Amino acid sequence: MSALTASQWIRRLGGRLLGGLGQILGRPPAPCHGLVLPTATYAPWNHDPEFLDIYRVARENTLVDELRCFELWQLLAQTAHLEGAIVEVGVWRGGTGAILARRAASLPGSPTVYLCDTFRGVVKATREDASYRGGEHSDTSLGHVTDLLHRRLGLGTVRLLEGIFPDQTAGQVTEPKVRFCHIDVDVYQSAADILAWVWPRMPVGGLVVYDDYGFPRCDGITRHVDEQRVLPDRVVIHNLNGHAVVVKTAG
Repeated sequence: MSALTASQWIRRLGGRLLGGLGQILGRPPAPCHGLVLPTATYAPWNHDPEFLDIYRVARENTLVDELRCFELWQLLAQTAHLEGAIVEVGVWRGGTGAILARRAASLPGSPTVYLCDTFRGVVKATREDASYRGGEHSDTSLGHVTDLLHRRLGLGTVRLLEGIFPDQTAGQVTEPKVRFCHIDVDVYQSAADILAWVWPRMPVGGLVVYDDYGFPRCDGITRHVDEQRVLPDRVVIHNLNGHAVVVKTAG
């Protein structure tokens, strides 16, 4: 793909700046929060034709930007040497699930991708989550995601699990190990329950990727991730794009 023109680059920068401002304007100042604008310019997502092919479809069905989508694409490929399934909890309309499924199809053995959602919005919001009451992001359906993954994209190694994970649907994950887990559930207790189920099943070197880390509306996710920094069996990485990545370092 050719390099971005100056006008395209300015439009993208402007969009990200406005998105960042939208996160903080109209809200009281939050401790440890400020507008983050990294100045690094390396942008490999603009030059990966396989990623761009799936992202053209995914971006219509996700709230996750191209930087985080590309990080999922890259990180999942780095688990090729591990055993286990791939799990995403918090599917919404299927965009990031499509990216994970397309990438998984290229890995040895084509591991199964489990995409888990209530398809009725956020659950388990508590006092740990200042901006959530439950039921947000309900503008989706199992039928919509099924049509996207199976009819439009022809992704066959995907299983859709409808219900609260892990409470209602974890028993449908048949593999004993989980190599990669993408958690995009917005609230503290839901994320904590998912991790409690996934972590004992994850091999050393496995990855947990949290979306919405550091977003002011998702303060429960930031707190849940930060609580893990003192634990000796993992490395917690704060990526300035809005991800937190947790690497399992000991069994």
